Amino acid sequence: MNKQKKRFIMRSTILGLFVFIIGFIIYQNVMKDSDVVNAGDQAPDFRLETLSGDTVQLSDYRGQGVFLNVWATYCKPCEEEMPYIESQYQKFKDKGVEVLAVDVGEPKLTVQAFVERKGMTFPVLLDKDSQLLDAYGISPIPVTFLIDENGKVVNRNTAGMTEEEIRGYMKQIQPKDWNGPNG
Repeated sequence: MNKQKKRFIMRSTILGLFVFIIGFIIYQNVMKDSDVVNAGDQAPDFRLETLSGDTVQLSDYRGQGVFLNVWATYCKPCEEEMPYIESQYQKFKDKGVEVLAVDVGEPKLTVQAFVERKGMTFPVLLDKDSQLLDAYGISPIPVTFLIDENGKVVNRNTAGMTEEEIRGYMKQIQPKDWNGPNG
């Protein structure tokens, strides 16, 4: 009888532990999804360093549309869309649309070599400590946030894009009454 009671207690303890772990995992996933930034949300502000060492803050671009692209050099869809983003950046940069391309967690030299090889001229930021990934609930990449001139997320794209799609997205966030950076 004493042995049976010990087994029962041991089994109950193990079962309770499993239930707790499963509950915790479910809770974490639900809470993680609630931190995801989606269309209609205000874009969380952030400060990141560029490849050249300057600090960029999202709120500095208030009044402009921001095409916020999160990528990495090892991401094939990211690599394929970079020439399209560059092409459309050249067409929209004087129309109130800024591209901010945020590389996630890679060494500066790796990113610099990629940027030079691809001829990217828009600002490239480094998210070394996952600040942006955490603030925006990003996983996996690529992901692009279209942010309007008021800092509101208009759309969130979680796939590679064609040049036509990028053009359409930039038109979507182009300020209606753009008169230049000083209004």
